[in-house]
Amino acid sequence: MINTASVLLDGVSYGMLLFLFSIGLSITLGLMRFVNLAHGAFAMIGGYVTVSLVNLLGVPFLLTLPAAFAVSGVVGFVLERVVIHRVYREPELQQVLFSIGLAFAASALATIVFGPQQQPIALPSWLAQRISLLGVPVGASRVFLIGVAAVAAVLLVLLFNRTLFGARIRAAVDNRRAAEGIGVRVGRLFAVTFALGAAMAGLGGALAVDSLGLDPTMPFKYLIPVLMVVVIGGPGSIPGSLVASLVLGVVDTMFKYAVPDVGPFVVYALLVGMLLAFPRGLAAIRA
Repeated sequence: MINTASVLLDGVSYGMLLFLFSIGLSITLGLMRFVNLAHGAFAMIGGYVTVSLVNLLGVPFLLTLPAAFAVSGVVGFVLERVVIHRVYREPELQQVLFSIGLAFAASALATIVFGPQQQPIALPSWLAQRISLLGVPVGASRVFLIGVAAVAAVLLVLLFNRTLFGARIRAAVDNRRAAEGIGVRVGRLFAVTFALGAAMAGLGGALAVDSLGLDPTMPFKYLIPVLMVVVIGGPGSIPGSLVASLVLGVVDTMFKYAVPDVGPFVVYALLVGMLLAFPRGLAAIRA
């Protein structure tokens, strides 16, 4: 018999992972107008950083999370400055083909370096155990994941809505020429924003190794759910992405447990219904 509360928590934790995976793509698509289908590669980078540090160097799991965040962010910053900024003004089809090429290149490089197999990871004992949450037995790793993603969501909302950095981003999107005229270095600002989105994906990839697995196909394996989150939540909207992630995570998990044969159909039907009701997403930002 299915424990509804336990399945619900599993769905929330999966939804929080989708949020971490997708928020960078939502930002780059909604604010910077760049269709980055290689975004999943940054999640893969974060996962491999954590696996390498834990398995090869014996670094404690908690210490690998900021490392995965930082390395993914640095890679994102360098790629943006070297190649990605060159296609911002290109048509959407060019952006899609370019970013898909990056994703295939990243997947091939991961296969060469780490091999095609799934990467195991040994979580610390306090994350591997089960705890009782409101009388419901749940894995400690799920609770930890939900907590980390919730903190990240709050910090992102504050960063983009309550700081000078966020104000500069909105100004650059609304009128780049005017923003540059008052001294805003838009190119560097976009690079930092892109790097932040990449870093969030890297953090999600590090947290997902135990529950979702890690192999070189990761940039493509979760691309469709991530795109669904961005479309339903509204490109550029952090609260919208969070709500969409939780809805998709819970619905997908509940139906996969209850009716495995039709679970995927229900998720795609939900996407169609949401787009009919909200063509611009739950909280689309006009730029």
